Amino acid sequence: MKAFDHRKYRPAPTVAMRNRQWPNRTITKAPRWASVDLRDGNQALLEPMNVAQKKRMWALLVKLGLKEIEVGFPSASQPDFDFVRWLIEANQIPHDVTIQVLVQAREDLIGRTFEALSGATRAIVHVYNSTSTVQRERVFGMDRAGILAIARRGAELVRDEAAKYPNTEWTFQYSPESFSNTELDFAVEVCDAVMDVWQPSAEKPCIINLPSTVESTTPNVFADQIEYFATHIARRDALILSVHTHNDRGCAVASAELAVLAGADRVEGTLLGNGERTGNMDITTFAMNLYSQGIDPELDLSNPDEIIQVAGECTNLPLHPRHPWFGELVYTAFSGSHQDAIRKCLQKQQSDEPWQVAYLPIDPRDIGRDYQAVIRVNSQSGKGGVAFVLERDYGLTLPRWMQVELAQVVQKASEEKSGEIDGGQIHALFMQHFVAADRDVALKGYKLTRDGGHDAIAAEIHDHGQLVQIKGDGEGALSAFVAALSRHTGHRINIVDYTEHAIGAGTNAEAAAYVQLNVNGQRSSGAALDHDTVSASLKAVLAAYDNASVRLKTVDELAA
Repeated sequence: MKAFDHRKYRPAPTVAMRNRQWPNRTITKAPRWASVDLRDGNQALLEPMNVAQKKRMWALLVKLGLKEIEVGFPSASQPDFDFVRWLIEANQIPHDVTIQVLVQAREDLIGRTFEALSGATRAIVHVYNSTSTVQRERVFGMDRAGILAIARRGAELVRDEAAKYPNTEWTFQYSPESFSNTELDFAVEVCDAVMDVWQPSAEKPCIINLPSTVESTTPNVFADQIEYFATHIARRDALILSVHTHNDRGCAVASAELAVLAGADRVEGTLLGNGERTGNMDITTFAMNLYSQGIDPELDLSNPDEIIQVAGECTNLPLHPRHPWFGELVYTAFSGSHQDAIRKCLQKQQSDEPWQVAYLPIDPRDIGRDYQAVIRVNSQSGKGGVAFVLERDYGLTLPRWMQVELAQVVQKASEEKSGEIDGGQIHALFMQHFVAADRDVALKGYKLTRDGGHDAIAAEIHDHGQLVQIKGDGEGALSAFVAALSRHTGHRINIVDYTEHAIGAGTNAEAAAYVQLNVNGQRSSGAALDHDTVSASLKAVLAAYDNASVRLKTVDELAA
């Protein structure tokens, strides 16, 4: 048998349903969202988050509006235990947010879990055990009765341990792990047994979470599995039906959407889809899918640059430029015919009518993206030479996003001149739009203090004629300076992208720095040249901030 041979695999079984209802339904409201970034997402990282990163991710999740957040596996590691204790003891949990923790169905682990949760106002205890055929037969060497006993015993331990902490409002959650590869009648039997122990009611329901631990079917089959379960479980009115889909087949979002059609009330996932193997269901994609259909996602995703920055710095995972909704290139047209269609639609689009623009499923401005990046030119359009001339003649290696912005400036100047723009003119336009020294906000001096991986900065800047001192701290000089500038101006400032390089060598070498900021939802770019690398980066930040005061092109200007 050859190595790449499909005959070693078997198709997943389908569900025999004659009267399935989910194909006739439409999603009309957002499901209950549950983030597992700090547990499932964290355990899938090459380098799990440190305490500072966990705190930062927690703050972002709360800010976005997530109300149920799985914060760790406190019985499995001391850092997880300590993080849960910090949340409770430091009063970091808003009154409308419920923390969730995961635990296996084992007595010692369950006891440790409740110890971690002591003092919490409200919490979800999520207990699980594997139920699939392959897990039973090849991992545990048990029959159905043995697996059923584990589930029932875990439910009893959770119930009895919770009784020792009467001041906490408990919600119990059970997952038949690898549900999607478990015989449906057995999955129902196990969950019925767990609910028999917990005795939930419509007034105090439990959560039954059905995971596609390894995605192995098409989304429609998973929807059939969910509808079968929802119509065969004994106490449907006493449970919140949750799903936890993985992305092994690239269908995690689709499976979750169809599961909601099939009766699921709640969806677990992560920001931008981080998780084991190919990842978890991406909450931001599902939520933006709803948004694009006129449905309130009940999450604030208006500033994706902040989500990308924080998630990226906490997980050390980059975002693909073609990532749905939030990728750098998803609202960009390189094709001439696409550009023409977008221009014509924008010209006709009225502010008081539903959005109808070809190739743009939503208005990019809704999530902080500007029209400047919608119509972009590449080398095939004849504008790639702009970046080439600057690098050849001036040693300037512009990042792609600044190449795009400068190309539009050069194109406009070329059209106004009705002729050729040479290298000197291109350089002058670059300096005028991104570097110019005569700005309203400029750097006077700075003092940087470093302690381990932490930086504190005290800087003097000229701000519209006044000399002011600003202070901030962060992980790196640039982060500290942006924090100081945010505090001084009162504006929400995030770094979208930053790059630097040397020009020349030896004592005459210069540093070139390029920065793109998001200031109150508006992207803005700046650049600077200096013999000091840090000074160049700080000046580039101020140049970008100063440019943010200039309004971006309007729809009418773009269409014209």
